[in-house]
Amino acid sequence: MFSFKQAPVDKDGNDKSTLLTVRLKTTERAAYAKALSEYIASSYAEPPEAYRDDLRVLDELREAATAALDVNPNVLKRNTRYYGQLSFILSKFPADVNVKFTWFNAFDPELAASCQDLYFERASVLFNIGAMYSQLACRESRSDKDSLTRAFGFFQSAAGVFGYLQQRIVSECRTQLTTDMSSYMLTTLENIMLCQAQECVWHRSILSHMKDSNVARVAMQVAEFYDLAIESGSQGSLTGTIPPNWLDHFKVKRLYFYAEAQYRKALDCLANSQYGEEVARLQAAQEYCSQINELVTYNQRWSKTLRAAVVDMVRLQAELVGGNRVRAERDNDVIYLDPVPAPTALAPISPYKLAQSKTPEIVENPGQYLGEEELGPPLFKGLVPFVIHQAASLYEDRKDQLVAKDLIISLDELTADCESVLNSLNLPHAIDAIQKPVGLPPNILVGADEIKSEGGYIGLKRLLDNALSSNAAATNLLTAAESALNEEAHEDLQVRQGANSGSPRARRAESSELTNTFRAEIAKYREIVNKARDSDATIKKQVDTWAKFFALLGSPREEIERQVPSTTVNPLTDPHHCQIVERLQQYLSEVAVMRRERLKSVEKLKRISSEDDITPALTEEMQRLAALSSTPILQFELHQFEDLFSQKLDKYTSWRKYIDEEKEAQVELLDTIREANQAFLMARSNHPLLQQREKALSNLETGIKRFRDASFNLHDGARFYATLEAELQKLKEGCLDFAMARHLDALDLMGVGHGEIPRDISQLPEQHNGSPPGQQQRQQPPNLVWDPSMPLKYATPK
Repeated sequence: MFSFKQAPVDKDGNDKSTLLTVRLKTTERAAYAKALSEYIASSYAEPPEAYRDDLRVLDELREAATAALDVNPNVLKRNTRYYGQLSFILSKFPADVNVKFTWFNAFDPELAASCQDLYFERASVLFNIGAMYSQLACRESRSDKDSLTRAFGFFQSAAGVFGYLQQRIVSECRTQLTTDMSSYMLTTLENIMLCQAQECVWHRSILSHMKDSNVARVAMQVAEFYDLAIESGSQGSLTGTIPPNWLDHFKVKRLYFYAEAQYRKALDCLANSQYGEEVARLQAAQEYCSQINELVTYNQRWSKTLRAAVVDMVRLQAELVGGNRVRAERDNDVIYLDPVPAPTALAPISPYKLAQSKTPEIVENPGQYLGEEELGPPLFKGLVPFVIHQAASLYEDRKDQLVAKDLIISLDELTADCESVLNSLNLPHAIDAIQKPVGLPPNILVGADEIKSEGGYIGLKRLLDNALSSNAAATNLLTAAESALNEEAHEDLQVRQGANSGSPRARRAESSELTNTFRAEIAKYREIVNKARDSDATIKKQVDTWAKFFALLGSPREEIERQVPSTTVNPLTDPHHCQIVERLQQYLSEVAVMRRERLKSVEKLKRISSEDDITPALTEEMQRLAALSSTPILQFELHQFEDLFSQKLDKYTSWRKYIDEEKEAQVELLDTIREANQAFLMARSNHPLLQQREKALSNLETGIKRFRDASFNLHDGARFYATLEAELQKLKEGCLDFAMARHLDALDLMGVGHGEIPRDISQLPEQHNGSPPGQQQRQQPPNLVWDPSMPLKYATPK
C-alpha cells in the first residue's frame, strides 16, 4: 500500500522514535557580579563585598545551567536550581537590573531576543526545563511498563511546565519574545506533550493486556489530543516557527489513532460475537489508513518529512487492519451473516483521558525547596526585598506630596497673600516715609550695596549680552550640524543617480536610515535652545523696563538720596495722627510675629518629615507577613502596605487644622490693618510730598527685587549655556565625522582618489568588468577644477 520514499534522519529528534522532542534554547554569556554589586552599593547602601559569595554562586549557577551539551537528570537539576534561585532573587532586585540576557529561538537559532529583564531570563530557563523533560521522556526505551511509566511522568511534567510558562510566567516578561515562547506555540507544545503522554498510556495498556474496549478509548483520547495540537499549531502566527514536519506528524498520528481506536473496538466486537459491527469498525479503521496513504502518496512534502519509524508504524497498521478486514468479511459472509451497520450508525467511542498537565511542585512553588538539597540555600537572603524599597519610595512620594505640595505650599500661599495685601497698601513704606522723612531706609541701603557689588546695571547688562550671544552660538552649532547632514544627504542622492541596479552604489545605505539619531538629537536641542531664547527675551524685557532704577541703585548713596523726595520734619505731629500711626505699627508688628512663628512651624514640619522613615515599619510588616507565609519567596504587592501608609500619614492631619487657624487669624488681622490704614491715609492726605516719597521708596525696593531675580536667572543661564555648548559641540563633531566618512565612502564607490575633487559626483561612471579605479581614471580623468556646486568638502572643526 505504502510506496513513498522514507524521510532522512529527523534533525529534531531520533529517526527511530515515533515521538517528538523539543530543542533547548541557547544563550550568550552573561554575568551578574558587576551589575548586582553596583546596584547593591547604590540602592541598598550596603557593601557589595558582603554578598561576594552569593554573586559568585549565581554566576556559577547560570554557567552550569546554560553550558550543558547533553540532557540528563543532573542537567535538569542544575537548571531547576537556577530557576528556583531566579524566582527568589526577583523579590530582591528589580527585573530590569543592568544585566543583558540574549536567548535564541529554539526552532530557529538565527532569531534571538535580548533585553535586561530577569523575568525574561527565568522564562527562558523554564522553557529549557520543559524541553529537558520532553527529551528525558523520549530517551526512555518504552519497551516495558516501568520505562513507559517514567516516560508518561516526564511528558506530563513537560506539559505542565509549558502550560505554567504560558499562563503565569511569560506575561511577566517586559520585552518582545521570540515566537517559540508565544502563547500559541506554548499551547501547542503543551498539547504535544499531552499527546505523547497519552500514547505512553496506550502503549502500556497493550503491554498490560487491557481489554480492547478500554484500549480503544485510550487511543481515541490520543487522537483528540492530536486534534488540539493541530488546531493550536496551525495558527498563522506560527508560520515559520513550528517545524513544518511537526504538523504533518500530527495529522498522520491523528488518523493513525482514530484507526487504532476503531481497530481495537472491532477486536472487542469479535470477542463479544458482534460480527457485523466488527466488520463496520474494521472498514472505518481501513478508511483512516487509506486517508493516510492518500495524503502521503499525493503530497511529496509529506513523504520527505515523515520519520522512518512513523512510516513503519502506519504501514504495519494498514497491513494489520487490511488482513483482519478480509478475514472478518469472509467469516461474516460465509458463517455469521450478521448485518453490517452503516458507519453513521456506529456508537461513538468515548475517550478515556489519563494524561494531564502536571507542573512539578518545585517549578510551581520553588520557595518550598529553598534551603533544601534541591535548590540550596537562598541567595541574597540578607537583602531587604525590592518591593520594600518600592514601598518606601512610594510612601516618600505621598509624604512629599502631602507635606511639600500641600501643607507647606498652603502656608507659603498664606504668607504671599499677606505680603500682597501689605504691598497693595504700600506698607510699611508709608510709615517709613513719615518716620524717616530724609535719607534712605536700611533695606534700600543694603539692596543698593548689593547691586553695586555685582557691577550694577552694567554688570547685569554684560550677563544679559553673554546669554544672548551664547544662544546665538548654540543656534549656529545646530545649524552647522544640520547643514553637514543635509549636504551629505544631497551627495548620497547624487551617488545613487544613474547607478545600475544591484551595484554597490545602488545598494549603499540611504542617509535617512543612518541619520535618524542625529536628526532626533538636533530637533531635541533646537527645542531647548528656542525655549532658552524665549526665557532670555523675558529677562531682557524686564531689564529694559527697570534699567533706570537699576542704574540709580548702582549710583553713589548721595545720588539715590537726591532722587528720593524728602521733608525736613515729620509731617504728622498731631497727637491723634500719632496714635493712628502707632496703632498701625502695632498691627504690622503682629504680622511680623505671625510670619516668624509661621516660618518656625514650616521648619518644624520639614524636620518631622525628614525624620519620618517608614523603612523600620515596613520591615516589621514584611516580617509579619513572612511569618504567615509557607515559602521564603514572598510575592509582596504594594497594596499590602496601604493600611500602614494611612497610619503613618495620620500624624500630619493636625497640621491641616493649624493651617485653617492661621488662615482665620490672618484674615482677621489683615481686615484690621485695612481699617487702620484708611485712617492713616486720611491723616496724611494733605501731604503730597509724603506720598511721592512713599512711591519712590516702594519703586526702589521693587527694583532691588527685580535686580536680584534677573541676576539669579542670568547666572543660572550662564551655567546652563556652558553645559549646552559642550553637548552641542560634541553633536556637531559627530555629524561632521559621519558626513566626512560618508563622503570618503562615496569617493571610493565612484573610483575617485581622496585627493581628487569631482565636479559632480553623480556623473562619474560605474566600474565595470572589475577594472581598477586607477585604470578608469586614466580612461576618463575627472575635472580637478574646484566648483562651488561640489557636494561636500569639510575642514577640520575648530
